[in-house]
Amino acid sequence: MWPGQAMTLKVNQIIHHEKSKYQDVLIFESSDYGMVLVLDNVIQCTERDEFSYQEMIAHLGLFSHPNPKRVLVIGGGDGGVLREIVKHESVEEAVLCDIDEAVIRLSKKYLPGMSVGFQHPKVKVHVGDGFKFLEDKKDTFDVIITDSSDPEGPAEALFQKPYFELINGALREGGVMTTQGSENPWLHLKLIVELKKSCKEIFPVAEYGWTTIPTYPSGQIGFMVCSKDAKSNVKKPLRSLSAEEEDQQFRYYSKAVHEAAFVLPKFAEKALQ
Repeated sequence: MWPGQAMTLKVNQIIHHEKSKYQDVLIFESSDYGMVLVLDNVIQCTERDEFSYQEMIAHLGLFSHPNPKRVLVIGGGDGGVLREIVKHESVEEAVLCDIDEAVIRLSKKYLPGMSVGFQHPKVKVHVGDGFKFLEDKKDTFDVIITDSSDPEGPAEALFQKPYFELINGALREGGVMTTQGSENPWLHLKLIVELKKSCKEIFPVAEYGWTTIPTYPSGQIGFMVCSKDAKSNVKKPLRSLSAEEEDQQFRYYSKAVHEAAFVLPKFAEKALQ
């Protein structure tokens, strides 16, 4: 997905390697980025920089909802998004549905900083297909977050219109969806344009925001943040914390970062208008 370039990390040791039912799962210890989870030869998260992704994919959507009580994560088997969701006091239940038990099992063993999310009493875990899980969940969730791997392989269907239609149906009135947004405008602008087009056909509000993260392609990844409420402005958080609370809760996200995430360089802004 990023021809002509590569991302290199120095490996201290291979910790675990297995072929699950769905994908190749590798965990290694790096010299500078701590433990690294790799699925089908693509880096999914590292201990050093995971928070910039986990916080942004969770809080861009959660702070765009006035009162999120029931939240669903599709994917996210490392537990990092769950860890962020339960920081919101309004949340009564956080449900995770991941197709691959191996990712959950190995994250609990080797990625404790993220998998701590599984230990919270508000969390429920379902191992299975996100598509099938959503089919009978009409008007169930306030926020749905799709924390999937890339749009090739097992997660391909999670970037297509029928999936977003299912999400729309599973969201309550005024519900918000956030999805991993086809990588990076430097490399995948056409994919992002197509993704936004699909989302806009279903949601009245669909905006692309981004975060910096060294170990993803070209050091950047984005998210589609969509709302069922046509009057919603997801570019500005509906709720905010004091500077002291932000310091305690987050390492990357803040009200200012939320707003800045939707400011795009001209070439991306023009393509996505």
